[in-house]
Amino acid sequence: DELKSNSKIVLEAVKQNGRALEYASKELRNNHDIVLEAVKQNGEALRYASNELQNDRNIVLEAVKNYGDALRCTSNELKNDHNIVLEAVKQEGGFEAL
Repeated sequence: DELKSNSKIVLEAVKQNGRALEYASKELRNNHDIVLEAVKQNGEALRYASNELQNDRNIVLEAVKNYGDALRCTSNELKNDHNIVLEAVKQEGGFEAL
């Protein structure tokens, strides 16, 4: 559990594989910088972010840029955001998330 709460270790892990966010502590799944790095590496990591960050416009935008289906993990408000939807549908599978 100590490793899952170490921000430096988790940050390096998510840079290699964004889905490593799944194993981070609850606190770090609510850390903006760590979640942002995770979704940049793999947009699917958005599903492991805190509810608050699943509704952060910048994080969601980064997630859908490489995994359109990440749109499923966010609020209705962001699902209706023109720029986010546009980025999502550019990705394979993004249109199905609508």
